[in-house]
Formats: sequence, C-alpha cells, structure tokens
Amino acid sequence: MRTSAFRCTTVLAAAALVLAGCGSSDTTEAADTPASGTGNYPVTIENCGRTVTVGAAPERVVSLNQASTEILLSLGLADRMVGTATWTDPVRDNLAAANESVPRLADKKPSLEVVLDAEPDFVTASFGSSIGDGGTGGRDQYEQLGLQTYLSPTDNGCSGDVSSASNADGARTTPYTLDSVYQEIRELAAIFDVRERGEEFVTELRNRYEAASESVDATGVSLAFWFADTNTPYVAGCCGSSGVIANSVGAENVFADTTDEWPQVSWETVADRNPTALVLGDLSRRSIDGDALESKIAFLESNPVTSQMPAVRDKRYIVVNGADMNPTIRTVDGVEKVAAALQQWNLAAPQQGNPATPKP
Repeated sequence: MRTSAFRCTTVLAAAALVLAGCGSSDTTEAADTPASGTGNYPVTIENCGRTVTVGAAPERVVSLNQASTEILLSLGLADRMVGTATWTDPVRDNLAAANESVPRLADKKPSLEVVLDAEPDFVTASFGSSIGDGGTGGRDQYEQLGLQTYLSPTDNGCSGDVSSASNADGARTTPYTLDSVYQEIRELAAIFDVRERGEEFVTELRNRYEAASESVDATGVSLAFWFADTNTPYVAGCCGSSGVIANSVGAENVFADTTDEWPQVSWETVADRNPTALVLGDLSRRSIDGDALESKIAFLESNPVTSQMPAVRDKRYIVVNGADMNPTIRTVDGVEKVAAALQQWNLAAPQQGNPATPKP
C-alpha cells in the first residue's frame, strides 16, 4: 500500500488542477466537439446534476464498473487507467489484451481507501450505487478530496427517475436509449481529449446496431428476459437495455407493462405470458441460483410449471452475457445475438425495403 502522505500530495495536486480549470470561462461541450488532440481545456460537462470541470486530460483514472471500463478501453485509454472494479462478466474479447495491463482493485465494490491507494486523478462509474451513497464514499466525498467524478448518463437516477443516483434497479419511467451511451462516449472522449476516437466508436456502434436491427422483422414474436434467481426470477421490465433489444427487432417484451428495471415475478406469471423465446443471461458471477446458464436451463426443464412452456419444450433459448442486459455498449451485442437467433429459427422475417425500424 502506498503511503498516505504520497496519496494526499496527489489529491492536493488534483484539487489545484480542478480549481485552476474552474477559474476559466472557456467551456467545451463534448457532444459538439469531434476534433481530436485539441488540448482545449478546461472541459466542463453537466453530469447527472453536477458540474464536472477538468483542467487537463486525466492521467490516472479509476473506473468503478465494468461498463465504464470497457468504454475507456475502447477509447484506447488503458495506459491512463490505474484501477477497475465491479465486474460481472469477462471483458469483451477485443479489449482483453488492453485490459491485461490495468490493475483490478476488486471484483465487487472497492472501499474508498482501496480507490485512493491507486492515486487516481479522476474516477468514473456506470452506476450510482458504485459511487453514490452506500457506494465507494460518495461523489461529495471525492470532491472534498479534490477528485472529480463522472457518472454514466445511462444510470437510472441520472435521469431523475429515482430520488438519488444510487439505485440502478428501480423504476425507469424514462426509457433507456443508446443515445445515452453515445453521450457517455463523447463526454469521456472530451474529458480525455480523444474526441475523434469517440466519434469513430459511436459510428461503429450505430452501424452495428442498424445492421442487426434492420436484418429482421420479429413482429408477433414475444420475449422474456431472465437475469437471475430461480425462486423468484428477476426479469426485464419495459424500459432498460432489454427494452432496446426487443424494440430493435420489432419483438415484444412480455413484461413491458412494468417500469421496474428488474421486477421479480412468479414462474406462473411467466408461463401465463407464454413468451415465444427466452433470453437468458449467462452471468459469470455465482452468487445465487440461476446466475449460470447451465443452472437456468436445468431449472427451466425440470420445474413443473416452466417445463410445460412451448419455449422450453422447443429449447428456444437466446444466450447473452449479463452485461448485455445492462445499459452499456453491450446492449448492441444483445441486439446482434437476439437478431441472429430469431433468424436461425425463422421466427423473424428479413426486413423489406427501408422500413421504419425502431432506433435507440
């Protein structure tokens, strides 16, 4: 563990940098500045009810969630990352090599002391629960230490749907869209002065989304998205990542009538709604029954209620990673996997002409 004196010196230096940035009236808007390597600082961004100002590109960032980590890695920032935490799945294959050089501070939430011991000059998070009240110290505490923080605009609380940005699983009355992911990419690209790469990455995700969503028309197909828990399953409500996935291919989420991100329901209710196919999250964590794909399938095929469902009898399982079912860049992975499975089963017709495909 590094000494407290050295850490305090780093924090004070970061505080001086932030204060110097706040003293200028020059403001850069991330979404409107596609240039690269401009050195245009300070950068000021309104982020989930807070003003974040940086006077120079951060050099030592800690990312508190896998989703944020994968954006930073995608922007080519591995050499500026001094720690990551809160992982649910293996890193995307295309990012594995870059990720090897980044220290993992914790598989779950790290303590504030562990984060500070990495001597960061900037901290990012995907979920308010990781950085807000009940998380690693709270944004106020980081700011008091001279450290700026960035919270993903995909977070449930960031849109004002819940009383604080600390609960990613509450009601989401404002539907999540991929626009909030694109916003996050652009804002982080501006903060780290890699705007051109940010625009390239947004274009890449848009093109992948459009190619997958426009390849099928799943009108009349219904889906249920099962995240975890065999006793009282967590399924996807209307308005999170799973909503984007279902809408992208023209399918219906059978639990689209609830605004909760992950409502818990009974298996009788799932059977009554009789989805055409089941989207199953294969979680790498093993904390409760129903995390692993194998345990999900074993339960579905042995339970007296679920084993009688046509989707189970016909083994219409669409396998995705747990991260694909969260509001991240992985949402596009989920769209591609669902579209491919529906095509394979001939459950979705190819799109004809130039249809009005739902867009994120």
